[in-house]
Amino acid sequence: MRVVVVGATGNVGTSAVRALAADPGVTSILGLARRRPALEIDKTEWAEADVHGTDLVPHFRGADAVVHLAWLFQPTHSPLITWRVNVLGSARVFLAVAEAGVPALVYASSVGAYSPGPKDRRVDEMWPTHGWAAAAYSREKSYVERLLDVFEAEHPRCRVVRFRPGFIFKREAASEQRRLFAGPFVPGTLVRPGLIPFVPDIPGLRFQALHADDAGEAYRLAVTREVRGPFNLAAEPVIGTSELAALLEARTVPVPARGVRAALRAAWRLGLVPASPDLLDLALHIPVMDTTRARTDLGWSPARTAMDAMSEFLAGLRAGAGMDTPPLAPGTGGPMRLRELVTGVGRRP
Repeated sequence: MRVVVVGATGNVGTSAVRALAADPGVTSILGLARRRPALEIDKTEWAEADVHGTDLVPHFRGADAVVHLAWLFQPTHSPLITWRVNVLGSARVFLAVAEAGVPALVYASSVGAYSPGPKDRRVDEMWPTHGWAAAAYSREKSYVERLLDVFEAEHPRCRVVRFRPGFIFKREAASEQRRLFAGPFVPGTLVRPGLIPFVPDIPGLRFQALHADDAGEAYRLAVTREVRGPFNLAAEPVIGTSELAALLEARTVPVPARGVRAALRAAWRLGLVPASPDLLDLALHIPVMDTTRARTDLGWSPARTAMDAMSEFLAGLRAGAGMDTPPLAPGTGGPMRLRELVTGVGRRP
């Protein structure tokens, strides 16, 4: 098989490429990214491409499967830019898959595509994917799901798989995720166990997570097995404030969501953090997912717990860990994180 991975140099992309390269049935991989990495992976070649402007059809011709992972998280202050890249860019990927005659498409959706749901019971893949309208990330993920609905109806011969994972972590992605969500003013050493005195106990804050390498394995299975449709991906346990407190050796202190939201909104407007405060509301409203279908139909089972993934991420955050690709490299933010400051902390890509 020849597989093209769009957005191959990020957190999930590097893990997916490694998993595919380890499969004897995969003979070659083309990794597409806006910036060519120095990273070398067996069976893999790299090419520069932008989902918003590059003609993707020549890259897709002859491929047995396309994995679409590319996603722009910043700038949160300019949602029209992220919409243009994420939604219109995804539409261009799907059209190119059809024009190139690729027989399989695997797309990275998200738990964020789901409509608000319960925290005390689990929902399967039939739960509505109308998103949480206040958060741009959720709106975009939800809209791309509608684009896929149309694509599947118009191209029934193309096998389509869509993954809806929880939060995805690994050690090598720590620098990138700190840059995207926490910003330049948060020192990695701050998350050392025993140093943070308490964790805010916010009502309704329960989320699911998994390790990026386990996500990468799911993509390998989706490419190489004759499966279709949506799959929820997450490891156990569901993480709440008590689990976060255990990781940080801290105590929990009840804090109203309204107060945390107001503080985050002020910090975002002042340019102190890049992540939109609407992501907190999204985290409070997303449902807890049932992953039975991924285990039974896809044959996927995570090798690491959600706590393992979180612990590895926190260790990477303290160490400033990364990987030799432009999104994951610790030096991407520039010396003393100056490049992060120059881009306006969430105001420009």
